Amino acid sequence: MRILLVEDNADLGDAVESKLRLAGHSVEWVRDGDAAISWSRHGTWDAIVLDIMLPGKDGFAVLRSLRASGQDTPVLVVTARAEIEDKVDMLDLGADDYLVKPFDLRELEARLRALMRRPAGQSSSAVQYGNLAIDLAGRTATVDGVLLDLGRREFGLLEVLLAHIGQTVAKERLMTQMFQVEDVSTNALELLVSRLRKKLGDCSIDIVTVRGVGYQARSHETL
Repeated sequence: MRILLVEDNADLGDAVESKLRLAGHSVEWVRDGDAAISWSRHGTWDAIVLDIMLPGKDGFAVLRSLRASGQDTPVLVVTARAEIEDKVDMLDLGADDYLVKPFDLRELEARLRALMRRPAGQSSSAVQYGNLAIDLAGRTATVDGVLLDLGRREFGLLEVLLAHIGQTVAKERLMTQMFQVEDVSTNALELLVSRLRKKLGDCSIDIVTVRGVGYQARSHETL
């Protein structure tokens, strides 16, 4: 995913950028409101992480500008201001969600995963695919209501494939996102796919090998 990070605090910005890049996302980090407005117009963003207290234009002004220009990119606001009036104002201006500082980086990632479903028509972290249900925030999956025992990488693989259901995801991309190291062979990915297939069992989703390219999640209805 392509994420615009708007944060003037160097330590927090560096931590968030590193966390998101390790998760396989492309991140552009800017440090003031004017740069945020300028960069928001460069290409397409999957999500914007927006601080409120910024040099130049504050987060309220940035958000107001984004929505006035017709941009519907999901915006996750991060702020040290916990007053209910501020939260209401943010949401009324068009924020999709907010986090109050200090926050856990794992929660930030979970909130972004939920927001990133929205361009595909999803408005919740709970997503249903036939008899398969996944909770992106809780990082759990069930088949016919039975909880699957998925490891971190197994869930991550399922999440990536389902985010591109019906489309082939290249092996190289999956290797980068799942392992984040350079010296892992493709055998590790093949083993991960094999384990996930076994755990999905009698599921509405099949993980299909596209020979020489990668893998694809398909519903039974598309086979």
